[in-house]
Amino acid sequence: MTTTTTRTVEYPADGLTMVGHLALPAGTDRRPAVLLGPEGTGLSDVERRRADALAELGYVALAFDLHGGRYLGDPEDMLARCTPLLADPDRMRDIGHAALDVLRAEPRTDPGRIAAIGYGTGGIIGLELGRDGVDLRAIGTVNGLITGRPGEAARIRCPVWAGVGSEDPIMSPAQRQAFTEEMQAAGVDWRLTVYGGALHAFHHPPVDHIVRPGVGYHPQHARRAWHDVVALLAECLPLTEHLGA
Repeated sequence: MTTTTTRTVEYPADGLTMVGHLALPAGTDRRPAVLLGPEGTGLSDVERRRADALAELGYVALAFDLHGGRYLGDPEDMLARCTPLLADPDRMRDIGHAALDVLRAEPRTDPGRIAAIGYGTGGIIGLELGRDGVDLRAIGTVNGLITGRPGEAARIRCPVWAGVGSEDPIMSPAQRQAFTEEMQAAGVDWRLTVYGGALHAFHHPPVDHIVRPGVGYHPQHARRAWHDVVALLAECLPLTEHLGA
């Protein structure tokens, strides 16, 4: 019986050696692929398991790195790294492009059929790839709704789905509104799902370190958000199209 396989991949980006997690579906044929971005704390087993789950569905999946193999569990360390990063779209795009190059170079990847899914900072990087005109089939972002530079959202060439908790103080209602106005003005095919009662990073299981105020796990909405991500991929990156069904 054939099964999924995984391996660690190292590649340069942002002056660091990034350490990503590549998950491959069973078989040897080319498959549609998903670029998977983590929260600002960085790549963890949570994203690795999600990449593995996508491979089990039949996608090639790369969970990419943000911090050169480091996981920034201390909120101060995370903010020191991510605050200037989030203020610099070109740096975010460079990180995204470096990971995308790794995914495209994988022989199992169908390079014309790639989606970007991300959480927090990883989701914002996916949006920046779209704003940079990258040919993606879909962009999905949970908790990452930062608007881009004026006019650049018009370069987005695929549907965008975003999810956010109604009680998320980091992605405030005003920020959500600015994001939706940006997408609408650019003529993007966009959707926003607001998960009632959920805080920031509601999708992420509890961790054993200090977290920022306003962060909290909501298991029911976490399951729903994952189902919404899978539904986005099924619509925009269907495996049945690849398999000729």
